[in-house]
Amino acid sequence: MIPKQARERLKDIYPQDAISHQAEDLVAYGFDAAAIAPESAPEMVAFPTETGQISATLKLANEFGFPVTARGAGTGAVGAAVPVHKGLALVMTRMNRILEIDRDNLTALVEPGVVTGKLQEEVEKLGLFYPPDPSSLHVSTLGGNVAMGSGGPRAVKYGVTRDYVLGLEVVFADGSIVATGAQTMKSVVGYDLTRLMVGSEGTLGIVTRIRLRLIPKPETVMTATASFAQVSQAARAVAAITSARIIPCALELMDRGSVEAVEKLLQAGLPAASLLLIETDGPKEQASMEMSRIEGILREHGAEGVKTASTRKDRDLLWKARRSMSQATSRMAPNKINEDVTVPRSRIPDLISRLEALSEKTGAPIISFGHAGDGNMHVNILTDKRDEKRYAQALKTVEDVFRITLELGGTLSGEHGIGLAKAKYIESEIGERGVEIIRAIKKLFDPNNILNPGKIIPE
Repeated sequence: MIPKQARERLKDIYPQDAISHQAEDLVAYGFDAAAIAPESAPEMVAFPTETGQISATLKLANEFGFPVTARGAGTGAVGAAVPVHKGLALVMTRMNRILEIDRDNLTALVEPGVVTGKLQEEVEKLGLFYPPDPSSLHVSTLGGNVAMGSGGPRAVKYGVTRDYVLGLEVVFADGSIVATGAQTMKSVVGYDLTRLMVGSEGTLGIVTRIRLRLIPKPETVMTATASFAQVSQAARAVAAITSARIIPCALELMDRGSVEAVEKLLQAGLPAASLLLIETDGPKEQASMEMSRIEGILREHGAEGVKTASTRKDRDLLWKARRSMSQATSRMAPNKINEDVTVPRSRIPDLISRLEALSEKTGAPIISFGHAGDGNMHVNILTDKRDEKRYAQALKTVEDVFRITLELGGTLSGEHGIGLAKAKYIESEIGERGVEIIRAIKKLFDPNNILNPGKIIPE
């Protein structure tokens, strides 16, 4: 609860158009894209435009003991941006400036509200490249990407958001402002606070500036699709590509159900089959050679058709279809539960076969697609919350999916994070002592538990 005195002092920190307790604002910032996280409206919403406002806000929150939940565009899939303990929602989207693009040192300095795709557009005009590409890149913010440790299709070759963060400006729970990391490509001064902050979901501090590493833009990109009668064939082809020591810049797997769902939505001309979407990049000769080798492997593993995108328009349509899969599968049932489990790449065929067996055993429809090239699959369990028995079965199926993933040497989340939706499961992966250490870190950084309480650590 935000006391009346604290509410009045918040109004001194923010101009009138940057603080609200209107019902429409409270409702709008009480949920994110998570399927199973409850909605929970904050008591007030603030829209900061500079670091000093956030520092003053957290000092006030500590004084009065009310929670603060920072959020970007709300595209997260695990309820990390849902203010489950009410308090103040701190919406970072007005801090949206690209402060610097340094062509000499290949870095960019941005505020957390910059949309991911916007930065990519700007740096590519200069012949540079920012690889991390979550499916929500045209909406999601870089601050949200940092908070959640986001990935994307290009992670198989280029890595995830964490690999591109050189330094941060962070406001900690006591209102102190600290710069972490460096402007240099390497630094080993003290503990790595930058990496600790990435993926911390706003529970340890609030990021207000981000220095990112850039790389030269690849000379050429080649895109192809391969269709398979059985998803198991596609999964084995993925493992074969990896074992052949070929690292494409994207290797996406879509089962037949997900392809049919997106075809209903977009009429993109995709075949009624399981599909691989493959992309190579780099110097033209190298990209072409890699694609040629991949095509040979695909045919050896039963690909019924391998088709290369001959124009930019064709390529863009394929990626539009891939990035629309979550939206498309949402239309296949009243509700869906979307998990992002990850296994070692060689175990993708085992994961796919066990998911098929699980669906057949439980009767819960499962649609799978994702970044198979790095072992990260989005497992979508179709359900209906209005049917208590069916929904209970779906939640039980989630536990089975996690059990299978861990048995295969995997992890419960490759890129979505833990948030609220997965907090109760983390001990199954990191153990009791691991949870104790996380609790101790949280207590050190945020002794009064004002920063996004209820996330990551089970309550």
